[in-house]
Amino acid sequence: MTPLAHLFALPVRAYRLLFSPWVGFNCRYQPTCSAYALEALEKHGAIRGAWLTARRIGRCHPLGGDGYDPVPGCDPDHDRAKQDPTAGPR
Repeated sequence: MTPLAHLFALPVRAYRLLFSPWVGFNCRYQPTCSAYALEALEKHGAIRGAWLTARRIGRCHPLGGDGYDPVPGCDPDHDRAKQDPTAGPR
């Protein structure tokens, strides 16, 4: 992880340590938004990882989706299925 990505991960780690136990564990997506943020920052760096995290948090609302939503590039089968819905798992 780049130094800037480490810096961007600090608020996420603080949230997981301080607020997440109080808020509860009722995330709509798997992995949770905080786990998604840390994985996106590690895989894609600070700028793109922050952008992916912001998009993910923006989708987290009562009218949004739910279910399995991995970081792009971390699950090749899922990425392939999103690009071509007719392609099943190999």
